[in-house]
Amino acid sequence: MIEKKNMMRASSLFLVLLALGFFFATYNLLSMVIHNRTGGSGRISDGLNGVSLTLPDPIIQMPGNVKRPKHAKLPFHVAVTATDAPYSKWQCRIMYYWYKKAKDMPGSEMGGFTRVLHSGSPDNLMDEIPTFVVDPLPEGLDRGYIVLNRPWAFVQWLEKAAIEEEYILMAEPDHIFVNPLPNLAHGGYPAGFPFFYIKPALHEKIIRKFYPEEKGPVTDVDPIGNSPVIIKKVESLVAKLAHENWSDLISLLEKIAPTWMNVSLTMKDDTEADKAFGWVLEMYAYAVASALHGVHHILRKDFMLQPPWDLDVGKKFIIHYTYGCDYSLKGELTYGKIGEWRFDKRSYLSGPLPRNLSLPPPGVPESVVCVSLSYHRLKTVAFLF
Repeated sequence: MIEKKNMMRASSLFLVLLALGFFFATYNLLSMVIHNRTGGSGRISDGLNGVSLTLPDPIIQMPGNVKRPKHAKLPFHVAVTATDAPYSKWQCRIMYYWYKKAKDMPGSEMGGFTRVLHSGSPDNLMDEIPTFVVDPLPEGLDRGYIVLNRPWAFVQWLEKAAIEEEYILMAEPDHIFVNPLPNLAHGGYPAGFPFFYIKPALHEKIIRKFYPEEKGPVTDVDPIGNSPVIIKKVESLVAKLAHENWSDLISLLEKIAPTWMNVSLTMKDDTEADKAFGWVLEMYAYAVASALHGVHHILRKDFMLQPPWDLDVGKKFIIHYTYGCDYSLKGELTYGKIGEWRFDKRSYLSGPLPRNLSLPPPGVPESVVCVSLSYHRLKTVAFLF
């Protein structure tokens, strides 16, 4: 009988030791994978025979290939940084209107909404749009480039606000939601939009001032800005210990935001970078800051469209109306020359668009028509005028 009990104890001890052995073996393997990942290529070395293995690259493998539990939702909080200038206000009102329309559509995973107002004091939209007031940069630090306030605004908001959702969509006032937006991120991999004019490799000499060679190849810097990006807000202890995607340990907006702010200010102080990057300097700063933290984005071309260059809306999710749209009355693009019909947000710096803005002429692309109609649908909303 005693012998049988001893055997049972020995068996139990053996099982415990075996489980621990598997745990440490798995832990070491995962640590090696994370440590040896380079450049988002998904290639690792076994560390012994110099053999390279190829792993699925999440930047290429889209979230559609990943199965979620049935009916599972991953809501994200929509955050837009803004000023209290009239130009910013009318855009935020239009954006918030279409956010509310898209939020409850089937397929949407939008959660709450916050206008992060970096004016330092409340304005007259506080009761219309959910708003969190933060401080601007100290006077003169932005040197007339007001976008530098954006990363500083996010740093303050993330530190002080109670944000329910685990993910955040960083958006801009000149965004219109045209289709219900699901959470395009996957675990620790945020989703971003690839901009054709963000070309880190073309500016490698400048990029290396902020992203040194020992950090990795310049191709690690994604061709993105901070918006639109859907990204995890913070790391969780559960993710550290048990999450199936160990890359969650690094993909955190709370880690990236301070670096993004510091890189933005440093780039602005660098004459060469300031001249080369111009109005997209802060976008390059976000891309570099993400790379410095080892974060790679899933690049989704369907995330957004930008008229007049993108012609069809299709199944894309956001219209970014940053460019002026100039057309003849025959529907021909006259870019670089004021058209007989035009839609340009910069024509309305001092206040909202007029009631008598005409519809586009026949032949204008669907994307431009959609921007115009999105505005015209609001003509009955008195607060816009």
